Formats: sequence, C-alpha cells, structure tokens
Amino acid sequence: MHLLWQGGDRYQAEISLPSEGDFTFAIESYDHPLATWLHDAEIKIKAGIEADLMCASGVAFFKELIAEEPSAKSALKKALVALEDKKLSALERFSVASDVAVREFLESHPIRRLASLSEKYPMRADHPRALVGSWYEFFPRSEGAVLNRDGSKISGTFKTAAKRIPAVAAMGFDVLYLPPIHPIGQSHRKGRNNSLTPTESDPGVPWAIGGKAGGHMSINPELGTMQDFENFIAVAKKNDISVALDFALQASPDHPWVSEHPEFFSHRIDGTIAYAENPPKKYQDIYPINFDNDYQGILNESLTILRFWISKGVHIFRVDNPHTKPLHFWADLTNTIRLESPDVIFLAEAFTKPAMMHALGMAGFHQSYTYFTWRTSKEELTNYGREVAEETSAFFRPNFWVNTPDILPAHLQSGNPAIFAIRAALAATLTPSWGMYAGYELYEHRALREGGEEYLDSEKYEIKVRDWEEASKKQVTLAPFITTLNKIRRENISLQRLRNLRFHHCENTQVIAYSKREGSNLLLIVINLDPNFAQETTIYWDLAALGITAESFSVTDLIDGKSYQWGRETYIRLDPTRLSGKVVHIARVKL
Repeated sequence: MHLLWQGGDRYQAEISLPSEGDFTFAIESYDHPLATWLHDAEIKIKAGIEADLMCASGVAFFKELIAEEPSAKSALKKALVALEDKKLSALERFSVASDVAVREFLESHPIRRLASLSEKYPMRADHPRALVGSWYEFFPRSEGAVLNRDGSKISGTFKTAAKRIPAVAAMGFDVLYLPPIHPIGQSHRKGRNNSLTPTESDPGVPWAIGGKAGGHMSINPELGTMQDFENFIAVAKKNDISVALDFALQASPDHPWVSEHPEFFSHRIDGTIAYAENPPKKYQDIYPINFDNDYQGILNESLTILRFWISKGVHIFRVDNPHTKPLHFWADLTNTIRLESPDVIFLAEAFTKPAMMHALGMAGFHQSYTYFTWRTSKEELTNYGREVAEETSAFFRPNFWVNTPDILPAHLQSGNPAIFAIRAALAATLTPSWGMYAGYELYEHRALREGGEEYLDSEKYEIKVRDWEEASKKQVTLAPFITTLNKIRRENISLQRLRNLRFHHCENTQVIAYSKREGSNLLLIVINLDPNFAQETTIYWDLAALGITAESFSVTDLIDGKSYQWGRETYIRLDPTRLSGKVVHIARVKL
C-alpha cells in the first residue's frame, strides 16, 4: 500500500484478481523497525544527537535482515561496511547506508514485528459481460411481421426474427434482449395504447405471462416452438451475440400458477386476486406475487425456471421490477445460480430510489438500469457520471439505456436526429454498458400524450412493422453512426472500464468534455449537448490527470478519421445543423 499524501495517514493499493470467482483480502499491519530507524537516524545524525548509536542500531538491524532474507546480503553489503567504518563520520556512514537503492530494498523487504491481520473482506470477480456490453432490444413478434392490405398484421416468429440478428450484430451489439417470450393471457388483455377493450387481433402485453399454452417455461405459440427458439439461440451464437431473456415474476390471470399455486398470490376478502398497480398506472392483466405466503416454494419455482432457460443456452436475464420483491429473495436466488452457473448475468430493471437500486447491486445483481435516461444537462451528466464511476462502482454497475418500450424521454420527442446521436454518443462512451430499444435508430419519437413519456402505438400492446431496408436506402437511419460507436467501443479498452472517467473544464454549458484512459489507450471525448445549434468553446485539458507531459499532442478523431493537433487549451466547434452534422469528437491521443 502506498501513502496517498504526506501526513494524511491514508494508504491505497490496487490489486487484479487472477480469475472469476470469490476472493478475500486482508490488511496486515506491523512494526517496521527499519523504517523507524531511517526516520530517526536522518534527524538525529544531522543534529549530532546519538549519531554513533544510530549507526550501531543500523548495523544490528541490517544483520538481522540478512539473517532472515538471503538476498539482503548482497543488497546491503556496501551499506553495512559503511555503517561499521568508524573512520568515516556518522553522516557519511548514514549517507551510504540510506541511498535510494538501499531504501527501495528496505521498503520491499521489511523486518516485520508485532504483525496483526485484519478481518477478511470478500471480493468477487464476475464474468466480463457483467461490466461490458452493447445491448439491443427487440420484440420477436415485430421482426418479420407483415402488414396486410386490410390493416391486419401477421406476427413475426423466431424464424423471421432470426433473420434480423445479422443486422443487429453488424451494428456492433453483443447482447440481444427479448421481452417475455411466453404465452400471453387472454383475461383482461390490453389493446392498442393500453386500451381495456381489445380486439380479437390484439396480441396482448408480453409481461402478462401465462395462458393455456403454459407459463414461464413455455413458448408463446404465435412465436413458434421450443425448437425454433433453440435455433434462434444458435443463430445468435453464430453471430457472436448473447441472448438475454426477460425474467418477470408475475402472472396473468390465466397462468397455471393461479390454479396450481394459489398460495403464490394475495387474495382479497371476496376471494379475488388483486391486480398489479403502480399509480397512476394499472395492470389489470397482471397478478403480482406474494412472497410471504410461500417463500421457499416461490424460490424453488424461480430456480427451476432459470435452470430451464440456462439449459437452453441463455446466460443473461433482464429482471423486471426487482425492487418490488424482497431483497433477500434476490440474494438467495442469485447466489444459488452463481454457484451453479457462474457465467450467468442478472440486469436489474429498477427505476426507483437510489438506496433500493444500490441495495439490489449489493444483493447480487450484476448490472442495473440507471437515471441516465433523464440526465440531460451538463451539470446533471457530470454529477451522475462521477457518482457511478467513483462513488458507487464497488457495488453498482450501470447500464445506460437511451430509451425503452416504456420510456420515450422528453428530449427525444422532437424527433431531431441530432439528439438521438448525442444521447447514443453519451451512453456509449460514459460507461462500459449501454443499451437501446429497436426503433431508436429510426428516430421513433411520437408520444402518446403531451407531457408523458409513453410511445404512441407502443409496441408493448401491438405488433410493429418496420421497413429496415427502406430506411437504409433512404438514409433515414442512425445505424451507421451506432455501428461506428460500437466499433470504437470494441477497439478501445478505455471505454470498457468504468472508474477511469475524468471530466475536464470548459465554460460553455452546452459542451461536455471528458477522458477515459487504460494504459496507453487514451480517449478524449467532446460532445455538443445542443441538437439545434452549433456550439464552440475552449477545453482546458488537465494534462497531469491525463498523464501527458507535452503542451501539444496529436489526436485522431475515431468518428471521421481526421487528425488534429490539440493542446492544454483546445478550441472546439461542433455543429449538428450541417448536412454532415457533427455532435461529437472521440479523439484517440497518440502517446
């Protein structure tokens, strides 16, 4: 451990764990007589106080160390000879015995007396995917769906959705997240835009899990068969994509649990089961689970479900609303799965109070959704970036989602392509994991109502038919930019780390500047937060923090390949309004 600052009595050390798994560390303290001798001798000999005694003490300590450490004999030979040579002055003898080489040896080979060990503190090294990933979400029923002339729609299936996987992989995404793929209940089924009066053709909300075809371990027949799903997994694997499944602990009124395990639910005085609510939202098609009635039974059933899908090749689970379930349940569940399948990753979809989000991380979740979705100003982004990178990184790994099927943030509702690029650039470079929901690259932005954050004609309630090829032909897609971002992330290890985020000063509140460095890989990122106007400013790079000694240095912008000569004070202008509008510099420094 090394001293952080002189006189501060605070020490720090860094360690690298050798592999995935559980480890412990302890702090050992001990009396270091050689360090004490160096400190006292330097003061006393210069002052002419007990100089000979100080030299004699040094001789005794050196001989003791030589007796304990074989390598000390050659390292300290010259120093020992000098200390014993009474023809030399005490100051000369000490000068030889305390040169840089001797001090470095004594520091690395101390005589340890009165050693005591602290308690052991636990540490865990998870699979790299727990920290790093580019996530993409789509509904299988929309991929390959067909719009008939009469306005009716034919659902996509796992077979048609598998054809979309290469395009997702081509954009650089390595995790494909699917909303629930299970049978959907008929009772109280929701219609278009959350209507309580659905038509026969309305497919229902995937989170209303369970029907005649089964529950959490069954496939929605409209999507195909279990074999179709297994083939879908195989196609994803061939494209180097991991499939993440939604794990939603809830049930439709038609779920087999309702009759087979009535103890899983809360019954009201009239015998009915209360549906889920999150005022003002109501989920009439969903029954929540009551963990107090049969905790062990629910835990066992949940483990059975997870083991089943793990056996099918799924190793990532996005957990729906985990903050509405007991924390100790997640601790029990994730710990059991970790011991059986250590590569399995759990992402918490918990937009709730910070204390609960952090507690879920401590309970065993590997990642979490975050408040990034609503952080828009420079001050908000800076404060939140520092929070996740510095204050909570020991137990809370963030995943920055730009949008979700549930959330159309106000800043996207203009449909301005520049704001979509800005938010993607922020999410992809601030943290090692980021995500987007299908349609983002097409600038989908129509809100259900003014002041709300729900999509009009939300895909939660209906099948979406998108023409990806036509959008590409007309160049009305953000896909090329997203592809570039993910390529940059993949090729630069500094973007695959969380704790290396450093912000740098510039006076323009519409421009944010930060850096990320890992070894020789140093990136400088500058983003215009204003999608409507060009912004210019001078960035004052903290060269000491960057590890740059020269006042001027060469950089290459990884977005467009252009080279620049930057310095401690760098003028930047970013204009999103031009035909080839530019909202971000991601510059790699030539070291």
